[in-house]
Amino acid sequence: MVGVDVLMSLGLTLWHLGALHPVEKAVTLVLAFGPVLVLAIVVVLRRRADDAAAHDPDAVPADAPTGRP
Repeated sequence: MVGVDVLMSLGLTLWHLGALHPVEKAVTLVLAFGPVLVLAIVVVLRRRADDAAAHDPDAVPADAPTGRP
């Protein structure tokens, strides 16, 4: 069976490489989940800013022309 062979060779490869060093684990987690967390924070902050601007009728939109060349 092809699926069993692939899983077996993957398992042997991972076993051969051994366990990750704690620093490698931390780097792997940061690289895997860091961009997603940063994106989530940016989305939350932008939504808060947009909601605040929507409730403030005197607010000037960020993309409004300033009159400067």
